[in-house]
Amino acid sequence: MSDCLFCKITNGDIPATIVYEDQDMVAFKDIAPKAPVHILLVPREHIESLEQAQPKHSELLARLMLKTADVAQQQGLEQGYRLITNSGPGGGQEVPHLHLHILGDVRSKDYKGF
Repeated sequence: MSDCLFCKITNGDIPATIVYEDQDMVAFKDIAPKAPVHILLVPREHIESLEQAQPKHSELLARLMLKTADVAQQQGLEQGYRLITNSGPGGGQEVPHLHLHILGDVRSKDYKGF
């Protein structure tokens, strides 16, 4: 999708602070963090939201979920983290491209809530 912000980031057209990437996904720091650690994990394939995911995406969705633990550990979140995905405008989704929010240090005074 040519006008999708996250597609542009995953394609390298818009710079981001990338902390992990492979052929299927990219993880990068959120530019408006809600917690001291706030990473977005995004599939390279454009899927608008979880509502638009189909059975053919099952393996990709599983890999995204499993990769969160690796990314969280790499970010120093051994004590735990919060994982959130919003679906659609009514669910608080601001960018119409499926993504997972990995939030760490949510007990910190710097946590802004979600």
